[in-house]
Amino acid sequence: MSRTEKPSQSSLTEKDKNKTVSAILEEILEKKLEDISTLLCSSGGKKSRVYEDVIYMVERSLFKIALKRCNHVKSASAAYLGINRNTFQKKMTKLELDEENDR
Repeated sequence: MSRTEKPSQSSLTEKDKNKTVSAILEEILEKKLEDISTLLCSSGGKKSRVYEDVIYMVERSLFKIALKRCNHVKSASAAYLGINRNTFQKKMTKLELDEENDR
């Protein structure tokens, strides 16, 4: 196939069939995280906090999703995430979600 030819639908489909759902999701996430890290990376000569900032955002987002899906029931949200209820509560406080959830 030359560079100007578009791949056929069937070849794309076969390629996608070989990927697992997990691999596809990881690829999507990686592209988004690359954009996010580019925005966060402007440290101006300071030590980078990209890792800490991204982990904070991801955890916070996961907790918000779990709370929404479980109607703000903390024990159900903890179970949804596969973590202990006490760990969930401690992380909610650390992620500054406790005050938000009380509203």
